[in-house]
Amino acid sequence: MNKSKKIKLFIGLSYLILISIILYFFFSKFSFQEISSYDFIKNNRSYFLELKNSNLFLISIFFLLFTILWVFPFLGFGSPIALLGGFIFGKWIGTVLVILGLSIGATFLYIFGNYFLKDLIREKFLNKFQNLENKFKKSEFYYLLIYRFLGGIPWQISCLLPTLFNVRITNFFFATLIGIIPQIFLAVSIGSGLEKIIEQNSKVPNISDIIFTPTIYIPIIAFFSLVILTIFLRKIFYKN
Repeated sequence: MNKSKKIKLFIGLSYLILISIILYFFFSKFSFQEISSYDFIKNNRSYFLELKNSNLFLISIFFLLFTILWVFPFLGFGSPIALLGGFIFGKWIGTVLVILGLSIGATFLYIFGNYFLKDLIREKFLNKFQNLENKFKKSEFYYLLIYRFLGGIPWQISCLLPTLFNVRITNFFFATLIGIIPQIFLAVSIGSGLEKIIEQNSKVPNISDIIFTPTIYIPIIAFFSLVILTIFLRKIFYKN
């Protein structure tokens, strides 16, 4: 078995073991029926808010560390953690924490990929994204910023692809930090809106009540507008 396959197998097994341990301890405390109930969500909303209000700095640091680990080594996606950040901290503090945590975690993942997965990534993706090489050579930070803003690539892969172009770590971090602001802010806003809805409703609200609440439908419309814009710009950016 060659080196790249061994690394891939090790990462896959390590990830599965970590996730299995977390799920085991979580479900030993709560049943699936409990966590899927509205009462569970509402009660824990109150718990998290009281915890946050009693020690905002400590909870913020804990959430920041959790977000970093969510990206690396757990390889989680950005949307769930953004919704959670908005739910607990509101859209402003939540946006800052989520963006900072995702950027740091993504940078760790990039560094890891640059040292251990570079050959594997080149083998799998170089031909498909080779047209971007000249663009990155012209202005590394500028094109990294556009690359991060446009998205359209699974989060984990998007963190690893820049290893093809040997981008500097500082450029990767700050381009990620700035480039993901629009989509993360909108996702955090939706999470914050859901928290407000749960606060105002003792029973499960209708889906129509949720969708037509301004704190929900405004960021959703903005989010889909951003998606349409990025799809259009993506065709230009990734064009040969």
